[in-house]
Amino acid sequence: MKSKTVKLLSLGITDFYDIWNLQKEIFSLRKENQIEDVLILTEHNSVYTIGRNGSETHLLANESELKIDGINTYNIDRGGDITFHGIGQIVGYPILNLENYYLDIHKYLRDIEEVIILTLKYFDIQGKKDSDFTGVWVEGNKIAAIGIKVKSWITMHGFALNVNTNLNHFEKIIPCGIFHKGVTSIEKVLNKKINLSEVQKKLVENFSRVFNVKIEEIKEEFIGRLNNKLQLT
Repeated sequence: MKSKTVKLLSLGITDFYDIWNLQKEIFSLRKENQIEDVLILTEHNSVYTIGRNGSETHLLANESELKIDGINTYNIDRGGDITFHGIGQIVGYPILNLENYYLDIHKYLRDIEEVIILTLKYFDIQGKKDSDFTGVWVEGNKIAAIGIKVKSWITMHGFALNVNTNLNHFEKIIPCGIFHKGVTSIEKVLNKKINLSEVQKKLVENFSRVFNVKIEEIKEEFIGRLNNKLQLT
C-alpha cells in the first residue's frame, strides 16, 4: 500500500489559544480536502484545559493562585477532563482524515498510545497502556495524556508527553479526573533532563511508522489565522 503524506508543523513554544484557533483553521481546510493531513508539534506556555467531560471542581487552584502562576484556563472541545500543558512537554495535534486510515476511533487512540510507547522505549522506559484509562503510563503514573475530537472523521487535539515538565503544576488539579494515580515525566524517570529535539525526532519517526505515513516538514513557522492555504500544500 502506498504510504500517505502528513505535513509536519513544528512551532516551538506557543500559547495554547493561538494553536487551538490554528487547529480549527487547518481542520476546516482538511475537511474541505484542500490540504493534506497535518501534525502540529509544540510546547505551550503554562495552561490548564478542561475537556467536554471535565469538571471545574477538578481545578484545585483558586483565581488568585492562577494569576500568581500566570496560568490561563480554557474549557475546550476535546474529550477528557482537565490537564496541564507547559514548557518541557511535547504536545502533538494530528489533524487527520481517518477515512484514509480506518473508521475506528478506539484504534486511533491505541495507535497514538503506541507512538508514545515506542518513543519511550528508545529511552529505555517501559510505557504501558491501561485498559481503564486512555494515555500512557509508567509504573502506574501517567507520562502522556491523550484527548481528542473527531468530527466527520477528521481529528483534532491529540497528546501531551511529559519530558522535562514542571510536575508541580499537576498538584493543583486532579489530572484527567483520576484521583488515585500520579503523573510523571521522562526527566523524573531517568533522573536527568532530556533534549526535547531528540524526543520530538523519535515521536515523528514512530508516528510515521505506526500510521504508515511519510512526514514532510513545513518550513514556514506561523501561528494564528492561515492567510494562504497554499502554505500547507
